[in-house]
Amino acid sequence: MPEGHSIHRLARQFGDVFAGERLAVSSPQGRFAAGAALLDGHTMVHASAHGKHLFLHFEHGLVLHVHLGLYGAWDFGGDSHFRGASSIGAPRRVGEREVADDGAGLTGGTAPAGYAGPPAPVGAVRVRLVSGHGWADLRGATTCAAITDAEAAAVLDRLGPDPLHNAGGSRDDFIRRILAKRTPVATLLMDQKVIAGVGNVYRAEVLFRGRIDPLLPGRALGEDAAGLLWDDTSAVMADGVRDGRIITTTAGFWTRSDQLPLGEEAHFVYRRHGQPCRVCGTAVALAEHAARKLYWCPSCQQPA
Repeated sequence: MPEGHSIHRLARQFGDVFAGERLAVSSPQGRFAAGAALLDGHTMVHASAHGKHLFLHFEHGLVLHVHLGLYGAWDFGGDSHFRGASSIGAPRRVGEREVADDGAGLTGGTAPAGYAGPPAPVGAVRVRLVSGHGWADLRGATTCAAITDAEAAAVLDRLGPDPLHNAGGSRDDFIRRILAKRTPVATLLMDQKVIAGVGNVYRAEVLFRGRIDPLLPGRALGEDAAGLLWDDTSAVMADGVRDGRIITTTAGFWTRSDQLPLGEEAHFVYRRHGQPCRVCGTAVALAEHAARKLYWCPSCQQPA
C-alpha cells in the first residue's frame, strides 16, 4: 500500500497539472459513472492529502476522495505543458520509485508529435480526468467517491495527525493518542486513527531508528520517546516526499555518499530478514504481527 509520502506527492502533482482546469470526468469501467457525472465539466481548484487519503476539490463544493489501498494506482500523461506526469500507486505495481516522465519525445517545448488527447482506456479505469493538456487514470483503488466538503471533513475527523502536515498541536496529539493505549507500538503506528500515513516500511524503519522494541505497549513508551518518534517520522517522511522513495539509512551506509542509495541500501531492517543488522550484525528478525510482516533487530531493539 502506498504510504503517506506518495499521497502527498500525488496531491502536489494534481495541483501542478490540474489546478484551475475545467476537467472532463468519466468512468470508462462504469463503476464510478454516477460520481463522474457529478464532477464532469467542473474546475478542480486544489488537491490535498492527509495520511493515505487524497482529496481533489472542485469549485462547486464537491470532492473526489481516493484511497488507493493495496492495488490502486494513478497513471498520468499529456503534452509538454503537462509536466510531472508519472505513474504513482501501489508499490507492488510501480516499485518504491515512481515511473517518471523524463520528457522523452518532447522537442523544444512543443507537444509530442501526434499527441491528440488521451489514449483509449486500458484495463479497468475507475475514473479518468482530462484537461486541455493531459489526463489521469485511476485503477484498482479501495475508495473512489464524490463527496461533499462536509463529508471530507468527517473523513479527516476519523484520522490521527499527519506527520507531513505537522501542524500546531499535531505532535502533542500523537503523544496523547499513543500513550493512551496498551497496544504494542508496532500496531499503533499502523493505526490510522493514531497517526495517519505510516505504512509497513516506515513502521519498521522508525522503530529501528529509535531503537524501540516493537512489542512495547504504547503507554510504556514515555512522553519524551513518543515525541522523538513523532519527530523522526516527520523527518523521514518529508525526505520521502522530496526524494520520491523511502530512504531511512544515512549516507554512511551507502556505496556513494554523493547520490541516493541503491535499493538494497535504503533501509535498515525492512525486507532484510535473516541478513545482518547494519549496526550490530545480529540477524534481522521477521514475524507476523496483526496480519502484517514486522521486521526488527532483536539486539538493537531489545525490550527495556
